[in-house]
Amino acid sequence: MKIYRNILLGISFLFTITNYAQKTVHQYVDPMIGSEGVGRVFIGPSCPYGMVKPSPDCTSSPNSGWLPIPKEVTGFSQVHVSGTGGGPKYGNISIMPFSGTLDKIDQTSFRAEENVKLGYYETVFKENKIKTEITTGEKVSFYRITYPKNKSKELKIDPGFFLGEEKIPDAREAQQFVGSQIEIVSDTEVRGYSRIRGGWNNGRAYTVYFCAIFDQPIAKYATFKDGKFYNEKTQFDSGKKTAALVSFGNSGKDEVNVKIGISFLSELKAKNNIQVEIPHWDFNAVLNSLENKWENLLGRIQLSQDTSTEYKKMFYTALYHTMIMPVDRTGENPLWTNDEPYYDDFYTIWDTFRTSSPLITLIDSKRKVDIINAMLNIYKREGFLPEGRSGNDNGRTQGGSNAEVVLADAFVKNLKGIDYELALQAMLKDAAVPPGGNEEKEGRGGLMDYLKLGYVPYGTDRAGNRTIDYSYNDYNIAVVAKGLGRTEIYNQYIKQADSWQNLWRSDYENNGAKGFIMPKDKDGNWLDDVVFGESKIQKPTFKYTPVIIESPWYVCHWCVFFYEGNSWEYSLSIPHDVPELIKKSGGEKAFENRLNILFDSELYNVANEPSFLTPCLYHWIGKPYLSSERIRTIIQKNFNTSREGLPGNDDSGAMSSWLAFHMMGLYPNAGQPYYLINSPLVTTSTMKLENGKSFTITAKKMSGKNKYIKTAFLNGKAYNKAWISHDDINNGGELILEMDSKPSSWGTTILPPSK
Repeated sequence: MKIYRNILLGISFLFTITNYAQKTVHQYVDPMIGSEGVGRVFIGPSCPYGMVKPSPDCTSSPNSGWLPIPKEVTGFSQVHVSGTGGGPKYGNISIMPFSGTLDKIDQTSFRAEENVKLGYYETVFKENKIKTEITTGEKVSFYRITYPKNKSKELKIDPGFFLGEEKIPDAREAQQFVGSQIEIVSDTEVRGYSRIRGGWNNGRAYTVYFCAIFDQPIAKYATFKDGKFYNEKTQFDSGKKTAALVSFGNSGKDEVNVKIGISFLSELKAKNNIQVEIPHWDFNAVLNSLENKWENLLGRIQLSQDTSTEYKKMFYTALYHTMIMPVDRTGENPLWTNDEPYYDDFYTIWDTFRTSSPLITLIDSKRKVDIINAMLNIYKREGFLPEGRSGNDNGRTQGGSNAEVVLADAFVKNLKGIDYELALQAMLKDAAVPPGGNEEKEGRGGLMDYLKLGYVPYGTDRAGNRTIDYSYNDYNIAVVAKGLGRTEIYNQYIKQADSWQNLWRSDYENNGAKGFIMPKDKDGNWLDDVVFGESKIQKPTFKYTPVIIESPWYVCHWCVFFYEGNSWEYSLSIPHDVPELIKKSGGEKAFENRLNILFDSELYNVANEPSFLTPCLYHWIGKPYLSSERIRTIIQKNFNTSREGLPGNDDSGAMSSWLAFHMMGLYPNAGQPYYLINSPLVTTSTMKLENGKSFTITAKKMSGKNKYIKTAFLNGKAYNKAWISHDDINNGGELILEMDSKPSSWGTTILPPSK
């Protein structure tokens, strides 16, 4: 009887272990996907929305710090961004292990090998065989450094290093050194700070304070300032670069553990972050805690067991990328004091409002409420909502005032705990008050012309996409105003939501399509020729056509008519009024032809955020199966598990979340309360919602051949719409899609909502 009971217990134990292994999804995250090429993702360990992001810096050039072997490693810094374009940001508080004398500031080394997984980074240097392992907490980096036996153990701590340094003072988009300070407090503690300004958002100075604590005593040291070494323990801030070289000798254990707490408030707060967050020296415990945090989030979407390993890696890595930024700096705000949530590194909302923001709303809605409340808190204290905020400073509006889309998206999806009256006030400030000389930083550039003329005229930077974005932002305002019973405001802004039509040149033909968003001057004249360059003497012109991409060969990258795109792309980017767009394009048949030309002529660019919705536009002409065809082709050609597996800058997870949504068979039209339904790439996906309910999407009989939706059932009832409301998902249940080898009439009659 006892043997029988033990057998049962053993079987039960094995079942539990097997079941746990099946449900552990963080193992499928590969931080290296999208690390090379144009993806520019951060590869080091990070907590979800974590403030500390330690990783190697391979010179001061790359945005995320990392470059592939054989590029040299300059050091390991504690703060980074992920997936960004433009000039670098951060790269603060660098450390570098070495063996040797304390008389050389450059300790650059080359990697012999490298091992990266979620929450963990490891490398071994060729020259000195030193192994560096990294994991992290929310605000504290943890390094485990193993030196070769009988070799001396040295470490450089360099608050003077930062990414994006240029030789030209005040170079645009470059970070600029302001000051640094370092102090050897005891034989196990070093403190200091790095003060830097600029970067991609041209932001004001920010300060990263640090406290580094070691598990071995310092045997000797040297401090560094402005090119010279000193025997003193302190180098105060005098506007010169400082650093410290410390030695732990060559006796004792070969392993040196280092904890680096950071803070945006003070050195003592950085030390307190260590004491509160990681009071011990157990590297593996920190790693396990980090893995559990990610598992809790990533596991909220479970894929069916028959999903291929490649698809699991693509999907869960995409979810992971989505939740690296924005960064939770609650309790670390140097600008004002309160207990409200504070988030930074909205990098940028122009990218993230379309996909990553709605994905966070679906799987981490409480977090989304905190993020939005942080945005409103920024508005209350600084006067405008953020757009391209980093380093505790607003900066870089690429198009519209796109925080409006995020606020409207939360409103229509009924997120609780947000003051929507305050949100409407903030949205109206963007829409009615010029930012006064800060048009690149916040608010709406060219606003007075837009309100007077109904469009932003050529000559104002990014006039084309600003007009389109402002129209959509005005629609977002109208939606919130209507929901709050503000009829007068609704009437004004729903009318202004048509402003994009004022730049629609209906008679213009290009590549077989008719009607495009084109440049117009202040006097209402269409411009066939526009000025090339910025010369005030000679003004050569070139013919402007819908396939022109003015940058990067145009003199001013930021002064173009369409930011990062052309009229073929932007003329299809009217997410709030697709039916009117179809009408202006000549009707459904002409619109279908227009979309086919876009894709077949390779005018479509999946790396351009304004084109994210475009493959789904077939839904509005009753042919969702064509949307699914295009999406599958785009993913097959552009996404994979390689280091070049992303087709464009990931932009804080915008590109990754586009993929994740489509793999489940959903796609949000941000700012509106529904998702478009396409053929999934996985058989089953189950979302565990924060309200305790679950929603499952199942594609029955799906195969490489059976890729079309034949019929659908929502909670057992026939469902004939190729779109589904947020409420239907949030209420829990199951959407069953019966797949077939050819298109059917499903989803062809009840078209998605319109303005």
